[in-house]
Amino acid sequence: MTTVKSGASPQAGGSATRNPRKAVGEPTDRPQTVKRDRVRRHLLKVIENAGPGTGLASERDLAAELGVSRPTVRAAIDELTRTGLLVRQRGRGTFTSPQKVTQELATGLAVPPAEGHWTSRVVAFTVSTAPRSLAGALELEPGTPVLRVTRVRHVDDEPIAIEHLTLPAALVPGLRPADLEAGNFYRLLRERFGIAVADAVQTIEPAVTDPGQAELLEIAVYAPILHIERLTRDDGGRIVELTRSVYRGDRYRITSKLRFDAESG
Repeated sequence: MTTVKSGASPQAGGSATRNPRKAVGEPTDRPQTVKRDRVRRHLLKVIENAGPGTGLASERDLAAELGVSRPTVRAAIDELTRTGLLVRQRGRGTFTSPQKVTQELATGLAVPPAEGHWTSRVVAFTVSTAPRSLAGALELEPGTPVLRVTRVRHVDDEPIAIEHLTLPAALVPGLRPADLEAGNFYRLLRERFGIAVADAVQTIEPAVTDPGQAELLEIAVYAPILHIERLTRDDGGRIVELTRSVYRGDRYRITSKLRFDAESG
């Protein structure tokens, strides 16, 4: 398995004089933060594999399973509740978010490129086998090798988005991290691998940043973002890409041109 990760940012030197003021976002208890992040990653996997409205194990059971305290579990659940991924119901427990009301906005037109000069920094590049839930989403057999890429998208040298790409590894033999740092990804698929993307289903939801996202985007924790998920097919109907991205709410917007007829309402 090949992995590419970004290096850690250097820290400024310390001072012998105690300063009672902490930097914004500085953790007050690093071990507890690490434990909470571990619980959060576990819960995100549960959410990914569960259907809408699925009940979670109790805080007591999760704490015992993960070897952490109940307040640590509660803090991680609170964070995911604020982002809308979990819902607490008084007297019943905690559940994954219910199925949402969806309104389709479609123009039938080609998607124009976004404004600005886009570049990318690849922070993860791995090939692994697809678990059952991911294989189902990609219409693959469980265990099929998939390429997972995480990259930070920049516009004019400013971080704007974090993009998580997942696609069947067999479609892009020889693809390297450097190939995804500049240029148009769909043009790369077409010109190098003979894959012509044709259509996609895309959902957009509001959310807020978690600490990891905030660090990569260089903004505050709980800042507003847009969560965008896109499932793309080629001109033969084959799924070629599942992308989950977050875009800064203060630097990105989406506009749609709508057409109405006698049935619109």
